[in-house]
Amino acid sequence: MSRLRQTKGRVASSPATLGRWNRIVVIVLGIFLVSWGGPAASAFWGSVSSGFGAAKADAVAQGAKPTTAVSGTSVTVTWTASTTAAGRPVTGYSIARYGSATGGTKVAATGTCGTSVAGLSCVESSVPAGTWYYTVTPTLSLWQGTESVRSTATTPVTDTTAPLAPLVTALQTIHQGNAANVPVSGTAEANSSVVLTVSGTGSAPITQTIITNSSGSWTANPVDVRVFTDGTINYSARATDAAGNTGAAGTATSTKDVSSPTVTGVQLTNGGLAGVVDKGDKVTLTFSEPLNANTICSAWNNSSTGTQTQSGNGSSQVVVNISSGSVLTVTGAGCQTLRIGSVALGGDYTSTALTFAGNNAAGSILQWNPAAGARTLTITLGEGTAGTKTVPATLPLPTPTYTPASGLTDIASNPLVVTTVPGTASRF
Repeated sequence: MSRLRQTKGRVASSPATLGRWNRIVVIVLGIFLVSWGGPAASAFWGSVSSGFGAAKADAVAQGAKPTTAVSGTSVTVTWTASTTAAGRPVTGYSIARYGSATGGTKVAATGTCGTSVAGLSCVESSVPAGTWYYTVTPTLSLWQGTESVRSTATTPVTDTTAPLAPLVTALQTIHQGNAANVPVSGTAEANSSVVLTVSGTGSAPITQTIITNSSGSWTANPVDVRVFTDGTINYSARATDAAGNTGAAGTATSTKDVSSPTVTGVQLTNGGLAGVVDKGDKVTLTFSEPLNANTICSAWNNSSTGTQTQSGNGSSQVVVNISSGSVLTVTGAGCQTLRIGSVALGGDYTSTALTFAGNNAAGSILQWNPAAGARTLTITLGEGTAGTKTVPATLPLPTPTYTPASGLTDIASNPLVVTTVPGTASRF
């Protein structure tokens, strides 16, 4: 009987066992490849089922093309969010810039753009001069996506020099005739933006912005300063250049006076025989404020200080006329234009017309005194024929009245109202 030999057979591998080992090999190879690729690798592996070794590849998408905004030497970079192909959010973004639209050397951004940025914008400060093109690269842990398309050209402004203070030209005096339309102009850095501020008492400041022309000149729209009370009007102008630098203020002032002067006194003073109109008698006219002396006598200056006088003979002779109705007027060859008006003396001094002129020291005198406490126009009678009538000293004394000539103004050019003003009861 022969021995039955039993041969130990090989155990056959099942298809399920082979599939499992194949997946393990793929995972190991994937990990090796990703690890070898480092952060530059845009694909990675993730679980796709609960089964052993089940996995699939995912990828970080390309970064979105960024936009930029310049403020001086700072550049703000903004972009839209990136995800993986499977929809997973990325964890950050790296920002870089190039000196050309294509090619060139990659330069890592600085500032808040200098590290992995978790948000969707950042600011790089103190950007060097030149034209730059920014890119965004999304990252997820050790993996990163493809660098974005470069931004449009971005040129930071490296001019940090502030413009000089503007020159401001304004009226010296503002009066009734121009207060509603005060001109203001000046010069500043060419093509800069000038902010003009006009201020005074009684109202909020007025501002306007003007762009200078290529030569630096600027002219503001006429300013209505009637909202401010009389006094000092202040002007302040600051220029901002194209780089955003703002310089010091240029200033100017005006004096606003829109109050009309008034007649505050008419006084007769005896200088000869009491009650008789004769040499030495005076008429004194007083005003609420200094007048523009040039509007009285064209030979005088518009000054608020110092007396001005017309007297003597020839071209300087002053002639005082008194009508038969006792109304006094003045003419003077030394004043091409003479504006005084007339004074009704109030008493009956003469029945015929009288003239007082004289020469040199004996001549009639016309004198303006603008000093505080005075503000007087004084008419002194020179040599001439005295009146034949006497105004008695009995009370009440006559009251003289003054009617100003048209065209008299104060120093600011506000007109004196032409109306008859009664004076103080008095006589020569």
